[in-house]
Amino acid sequence: MSVVQFVFPLGPIARALIAVVLGASAASLAPSVEARITKIVLTGPTPVFANASFGTVGAYEQFDGTAYGEVDPLDPLNALIQDIALAPRNSNGKVTYTTRVVIQRPVHLNQGNGSMLLEIVNRGNRLNPTFYNVGATTATPQGDGFLENQGFTLVWVGWQADLVAPTGVDLVTMSAPVAHSVGEDDPITGPVRAEFIITSPAPSLNILDDSSSNTPGYATAHSDNSRDTLTMRGHQNDPRVPILNSNWAYADCSTTPFPGTPDRRKVCLKGGFDSDHIYELLYTARDPIVMGLGLAALRDVGSFLRYSATDDLGIANPLAGGIQFTLLNGISQSGRLLRTYLELGFNQDEAHRPVFDGMQPHIGSVRNYINVRFSQPGRLAGTQHTEQQYPGPEGPLTYGDSLDSFTGKQSGLLDRCLATKTCPRIIHTMTDTEYWESSGAFDTVAPDASADVQIPDNVRIYQFSSTQHGGFSPVAPLTDAAKNNICTQLKNTNSYTYNIRALLVALQQWVASGKTPPASRYSSLARGTLVKPGALAFPVIAGVTGPNGLWNTRFVYDRGSRYVAADVSGIISTEPPKQLAVYPTLLPQVDADGNDVDGVRSVTLRAPLGTYTGWNVRRAGFSQGDSCDLIGAYIPFAATKVARVASSDPRLSLQERFGSLTVYTSAVIAAAQELASEGLLLPADQAAAIASAVSQAAQAGLK
Repeated sequence: MSVVQFVFPLGPIARALIAVVLGASAASLAPSVEARITKIVLTGPTPVFANASFGTVGAYEQFDGTAYGEVDPLDPLNALIQDIALAPRNSNGKVTYTTRVVIQRPVHLNQGNGSMLLEIVNRGNRLNPTFYNVGATTATPQGDGFLENQGFTLVWVGWQADLVAPTGVDLVTMSAPVAHSVGEDDPITGPVRAEFIITSPAPSLNILDDSSSNTPGYATAHSDNSRDTLTMRGHQNDPRVPILNSNWAYADCSTTPFPGTPDRRKVCLKGGFDSDHIYELLYTARDPIVMGLGLAALRDVGSFLRYSATDDLGIANPLAGGIQFTLLNGISQSGRLLRTYLELGFNQDEAHRPVFDGMQPHIGSVRNYINVRFSQPGRLAGTQHTEQQYPGPEGPLTYGDSLDSFTGKQSGLLDRCLATKTCPRIIHTMTDTEYWESSGAFDTVAPDASADVQIPDNVRIYQFSSTQHGGFSPVAPLTDAAKNNICTQLKNTNSYTYNIRALLVALQQWVASGKTPPASRYSSLARGTLVKPGALAFPVIAGVTGPNGLWNTRFVYDRGSRYVAADVSGIISTEPPKQLAVYPTLLPQVDADGNDVDGVRSVTLRAPLGTYTGWNVRRAGFSQGDSCDLIGAYIPFAATKVARVASSDPRLSLQERFGSLTVYTSAVIAAAQELASEGLLLPADQAAAIASAVSQAAQAGLK
């Protein structure tokens, strides 16, 4: 059991919980040999959302604090954590960590839906509120209160141990130990590759920059750069051009000109870094964090909140008695981590019980390389332009077993949980961008592109057709589509918010009542809706570059003999990695407008105002011609036939398609009704989805 300590003036709810504990039997207070969370110190409860009441659920309150965990490095469940055997141990022979925990729960827990939704935070940030609650802002963080009206108990746990929160930034972080050589006083060193891509000139950069926000990175083992190499290139596959060591230094040049102020966690370039190149540093780092403990933190806190009534001292778990079902979700980086968590067997706790009943990995089609020495888990794991050669895209990508003829391995992400009978029910969701940037097709297709694979009964997979990675708010104005200075086209405005809300509810109902969710919806070889790039039927549109060459190619790499590709784990000794083989590329087929023909087609896509893609193209000054990372495109239809003909646009104009806003409104009403009947749009969201589409049409010029 765990020690839980609440630090706050005790209100009636807390007093009631403690009274229950004090009345428990002595047996329930006995320490457990399976203890993993040894203490959890929470402040609260404090009111949230200005005491707003949500439907039949009522008001919410928040607990915030720190969980203290200890892990047995000899337990087979933990032994696969990279470098855990080299981590310092406490007097009990255990490896310890701390992690922040945030809980938002109904004040009257029994009025909720009995489900804990634990979100794997993204680089320390909580995304669920704005992803699911439409209209959420700093002033009104609950937005339309979707998650709260559903009655979810919301939990966030830190897992990324290399984060440092800037002043005033509220991150959910964790702390994990540094691994040492056998003598414990000897630092471990090893090769690290850092890639820098920026959007505006800078005199110096953190040694870990770009996608890894709020992360200082691993310090160089040597203050001079004579052993190391800095190169530059315009595109991923261009030759690396060495930069003279006399022209760069481990230093901060933000206030002092080159060679700057010495700093082992910063890189200064004479003349500065620009936005038109990929810079790559190969250096020797020291003191690797035992980063894989983040997987244990998610498991152990989730297990404690689900199963433990009290801690060792008899203080109550704030969710005790109110949670019957447990869900885990992750978005983007966090969705990739969820798939790593699943594949490495962490959904089994130390008492050999399942931790989470259901999982929703979203826009995470590959895996995160948290369980690698000198892991940089904040990186993208590869797009066409950025961080393409980092670990994560290795197989298996499928949930069920598939044979990878390129590596000779046959495996699937469910292998470990199947062996222990701890597999959850899974609703996997992705956008068009995952197909273009992150090998999304191979979540459902054999690695050699020979056939679709069978999807296990406990898994559903949904492709949000013609959408971009981060989505687009259904209440945002179309002018928001122009808010980027890197890409040649407007950002994709096809929102999938209402569809993903329906699928989250479907997952909860699948877990809670066994109600079967809608059948999987994704592009497939068998239906001819998943094709090789040469067969893509994208129209020729004046002023639009692409999509030829914008897809991310997946490779088999040699990273050294101590790296285990199938588990995305181990020690990397070869940097940059050696390319051994090239996987095929498959992309969703499109119609005459350039929109995906298969998958979950939103209200907007069923009555389109333009072409919506998962890709966009970089403009001059930003490695022109490459793909914009994770940003899709909106290419509007011409307003009239005259304008269409004048621009030689092969796509029908808005005038030819709909004629008037009234006709358009009828079309989106029919589309919303169809989606609701298919279980892909909640009846309660129909009116809002219709209003969003009609608003965009009016902004596009329909009258």
